[in-house]
Amino acid sequence: MADMAEMTGRGRLLFIDNIRWTVIVLVVMVHAAVTYSGLGHWYYYERREIDALSGLFFGFFLSSAQAFSMGLLFLLAGYFVPGSFDRKGAGRFLRDRAVRLGIPTLIFMLLLEPLLSLLPAAVRGDPVLSSAGRDYLDYILSIEFLGGTGPMWFAAALLIFSAAYAAFRSLSLPQPDLKGSEDGPRALPMDSDGWLPGHRHLAALALLIAAAAFAIRLRYPIGTDVLNMQLCFFAQYIILFIVGIAAFRMDLLLRIPPALGMAWLKAAVTAGPVVWLAMMLAGGATSGDLAPFWGGLHWQSAAYALWESFFCVGLSLGIIVLYRDLWNRQGSLERFLSENYFSVYVFHPPILVLVSLALQPFGWHPVAKFAAACSIAVPLSFLASHFILRRIPLLGAVLRK
Repeated sequence: MADMAEMTGRGRLLFIDNIRWTVIVLVVMVHAAVTYSGLGHWYYYERREIDALSGLFFGFFLSSAQAFSMGLLFLLAGYFVPGSFDRKGAGRFLRDRAVRLGIPTLIFMLLLEPLLSLLPAAVRGDPVLSSAGRDYLDYILSIEFLGGTGPMWFAAALLIFSAAYAAFRSLSLPQPDLKGSEDGPRALPMDSDGWLPGHRHLAALALLIAAAAFAIRLRYPIGTDVLNMQLCFFAQYIILFIVGIAAFRMDLLLRIPPALGMAWLKAAVTAGPVVWLAMMLAGGATSGDLAPFWGGLHWQSAAYALWESFFCVGLSLGIIVLYRDLWNRQGSLERFLSENYFSVYVFHPPILVLVSLALQPFGWHPVAKFAAACSIAVPLSFLASHFILRRIPLLGAVLRK
């Protein structure tokens, strides 16, 4: 979720654009899964009992998506931070980040979040509009809006991470020579022939993330948040953001050996589901008591953090290598998806909620409704972005940056 013009000295990395829109599609699907499973936080739930197989499907889908998707986005965001800072300097770097990330976040906090809180009740015909003005004023004056970031918590966190990086660079490291070509300052040179990670380094990274996550969840278990920031997952986000920064300097994303990436990908997709299921069965999840998995001094919490971290490292590394080697190109469809993924991320919640409310009268199986909602909401969100949102003056300029 950074500048659309992010490039290295080798030109635009199209495979990273393809990873990003893929993950954004997954984010929309995750929120649809929450709608029909009741697992997690969202603006609208379809209240109904789900059978054991549906619970198993939704549970693994949501666990696996949460385990790697946002961490992968933070890693990719961190990868482009040093070059952007080098080209722009601290002032312009922070201004651009404030516009690109801060303005959409404010739009969500001040407009979309209040709208989404009213939307389900308004569609049902409940008399909520009569008090909407007073409720909105209370929302602003009580500074409750600070926790109203919705899915834009990611942009808010990335803005904070970027500001911390800029402060670190400005205070502790010598500034690069920013004199460059007409296209802008040159980035610092990258090391294209240096160190490469091996299996033990990746295992150590996963163990570090797991240990930090387990420690944080002693105080902030899964399901809790501070101003809509789920700190229980921030060990992964912070560490992978730093890994992304380091990867840029060593040009790692373009030099990871294919065999290494594919080995970790195969391990994640084959062992990941089996280990997850065994862990859930052994930990008593079938009885409905999931609290020991979410945090505290429980072996289930430690096991879940360990599974989550290894799954994240394996899948993230594998996806990067797979897309880099097989999908570093774009046709018209991929370009369309890449141009619109950020505005889809910002504006998909009201579209998905409206689609879910439209499907509410149909008594389909929850998994069938999930599939239908995804099939409608995903393309509708991209079309709304392309034909409406990015054509609105000022808003379109921010979404296209």
